[in-house]
Amino acid sequence: MEWPISEVARMSGVTARTLRHYDETGLLTPARIGTNGHRYYGEQQLLLLQQILVLRALSVGLPEIGRILSGQVDEVEALRGHHQRLLAERDRLDALAGTVFRTIAQLEQSRKDGRPVTINRPENLFEGVTPSQYAENMRDFPELAEEVGRRAAEMSQADADAGHRERTAQMIRLAELMTAGHPADAEPTQAEIDVQYRTLTQMRAVSAEEYRAIGRSCVDNDAWRTVYEAIAPGLAAYQRDAIDAYATTRLS
Repeated sequence: MEWPISEVARMSGVTARTLRHYDETGLLTPARIGTNGHRYYGEQQLLLLQQILVLRALSVGLPEIGRILSGQVDEVEALRGHHQRLLAERDRLDALAGTVFRTIAQLEQSRKDGRPVTINRPENLFEGVTPSQYAENMRDFPELAEEVGRRAAEMSQADADAGHRERTAQMIRLAELMTAGHPADAEPTQAEIDVQYRTLTQMRAVSAEEYRAIGRSCVDNDAWRTVYEAIAPGLAAYQRDAIDAYATTRLS
């Protein structure tokens, strides 16, 4: 039995663009290429894709996944090393969640008191965030990850702090719109999504399909979801739905 690339993308949640990238790099070759040029995958390829996605979820890079699949690297030893990194990542996410929680508390208190917000320890706003982590956050989108990685390499910690400050402000604004009862496709929400999209396309063009996949990652990517949910429960799904509406009405 065989499945076309579009069906494999739907079943796995991986974009067709990513599947084509896996093929071009030799990581996942389809069972055959049809006369129409479309890629078709069999059960063996689906099982291999499952293994790739498990390793990606454990933050294993594509080159190392290739070596593991080819037998050049012992899978147990590779996973043991990544288990240690996952524990470190858990600690980082705990620190980041605490950072966002403290910021929310300070913003709420300042509004309650009717005075400008005062951050007692500004460094706490950016605890757990470093430039090198930006590319890793885009690991499910190889072409964007490459560009993000290039920019991150040129980014100072001050630049990283400024970028994180703006992203946090965007998430807080979305949370306020959500709690105020604005639907994900409402104009104020879509205006916020438009700003995000235009910022993203400063790196390169992003199709409607790819932008929807990025929106789904707000829920499906554990690291992303943790940050969104630390700001407001349900915010990850709200961001996903808002991006889907934006892609449908403005990019399709």
